[in-house]
Amino acid sequence: MHLTPLLLLTFLGPGLGSPTFDHSARSESPERHLASIPDSEDEEISDEARKESEEMEELRALEEVALDPAAKPSADLRQSLRRLGAANPLRQELEDAFSEAEAGGEDPAFDLPRVTDLASFDISLVKDRYDIPMEMQPLVAQYIQFFQGPGRKWFRKWMSRSTRYIPSMQVILEEKGLPKDTVYLAMIESGFSPDAYSWARASGPWQFIPSTGKLFGLKQNFWVDERRDPIKATAAAASYLQRLHQDLGNWYLAWAAYNAGGGKLGRMVAKRGTTDFWQLSDGKGLAKETKHYVPKLIACALVAKYPTAFGFSDDEFDYLEPRELENVEVPDATDLEVIARAADIPTEEVRSLNPELKRWCTPPATGKQPYILHLPKGSKEKFQASFAKIAPRERLAFRVHRVKRGDTLSRIAASYHSAPEAILRMNGLRKLRRLRVNTELVVPVPSARSIEAGRADTALERQVARARRSGYVPVRPDLEVPAGSPRRVANASSTGTLKEELVDGKIRISYGVQDGDSLWAISQRFSCSVELLRKWNRLPRKAKGLQVGTVLVIWTDAKTTAITARG
Repeated sequence: MHLTPLLLLTFLGPGLGSPTFDHSARSESPERHLASIPDSEDEEISDEARKESEEMEELRALEEVALDPAAKPSADLRQSLRRLGAANPLRQELEDAFSEAEAGGEDPAFDLPRVTDLASFDISLVKDRYDIPMEMQPLVAQYIQFFQGPGRKWFRKWMSRSTRYIPSMQVILEEKGLPKDTVYLAMIESGFSPDAYSWARASGPWQFIPSTGKLFGLKQNFWVDERRDPIKATAAAASYLQRLHQDLGNWYLAWAAYNAGGGKLGRMVAKRGTTDFWQLSDGKGLAKETKHYVPKLIACALVAKYPTAFGFSDDEFDYLEPRELENVEVPDATDLEVIARAADIPTEEVRSLNPELKRWCTPPATGKQPYILHLPKGSKEKFQASFAKIAPRERLAFRVHRVKRGDTLSRIAASYHSAPEAILRMNGLRKLRRLRVNTELVVPVPSARSIEAGRADTALERQVARARRSGYVPVRPDLEVPAGSPRRVANASSTGTLKEELVDGKIRISYGVQDGDSLWAISQRFSCSVELLRKWNRLPRKAKGLQVGTVLVIWTDAKTTAITARG
């Protein structure tokens, strides 16, 4: 067996490779995904989700080069490594990835000796200890090396989280008739992070894109995104994988189809006349990430169950405790801080236990159809007793406002007797200069009684204070841009290509419309379609001519030569 050496250090000068695509992109190009991500949705992504997403993309960039030294260096990999810094210990780990001390952490019922030579490792020693098929292939060995070396800091995080999620996820998988060790698919998809969010709008520990999530019963609306809920998402993933297994006949193909799509794998099987994943991986037809998906999962399962044998020490992991939960019924929309006080737990813990919530409150509900909220085991009785004493008007008062052309955050706040900081926090937004027409905002409002009495509403004041403590700072009213205003450059004579920047492996061009420009002319200049230009910039079909100075966003695969303004 020949193992590709993990000489990432040789790539430090030229840069890192481009990130691979996750299963969520199986049937759509990056252009379609980028065009479909509304700014308002992006603004709703929490800081934690942004951090998780950046880390996953950085990991994929390192993975790309570590397992394919022949890959062309690219700007996004250079950017990833610059973030690590020259003195980052991860760089040092690349030189001594195989010299870590031995320690415990694996299955106490079986002591797998330290594996020092992956080329001669006999997987039959452990394959019967898994309920998923396990084979040793060159790419499996390379992924083990990757987890030991450049991917080590991420694998540590994954392992540290695993103890919180694996027990409950495996129960669900087993109930659905799946092998319990299928849980390692969630490990390679998200590192067991409910906050994981990809450029292709895949979300949650099992990385469902919106359409597939809805197909398998995961609700996504203004209030909740059930793709983030580990319990609900695991049940949905089990149903999806079970269907793929029934359609394709074996687990390797089912896993690959989770990444690439069942239709693609089915066509490949029919075309090549085999259901052997390794044969299908040999040659053209499958994307590289799909070819790597199965060996990556096998490698992850091996190292996760036997970390000491594969060079990890137990003190490298900060294992999270499993959570025991109780469900409580919330009959109406309620601020999470009110719930936290009633249950006598921190507000952040309520949010953490209920990652599907997109706002700092529970959704509207009724006594007949209450919202089911997770709380720590042992807090249900106290919550119910305390919550019953809180008057409904003290739980949360809000309105849902649909943004109209000309709206600004300060104007909306004034019209509802609210405060910009409270609106920002309730909607999970940080600084916001421009609102997007037709998006919705939850607006905390004072009670009618306090308005009639001409006095301040204490509940609203508490929300404003919490928002300020949490760092929510509104933009000054004089710097706000009314919703629906055309994006224009300060100096209309400074038009043409204004800026090129790398975003998620794509080049985003900011282009200032010049005199005489048309959508057709711009599309020809940048080798894209008029339809994509309209979609990227949300231009209505009936729109009249372009205004000089309006800034258009254009996406492209390759570095585009800057086009100077015509003289």
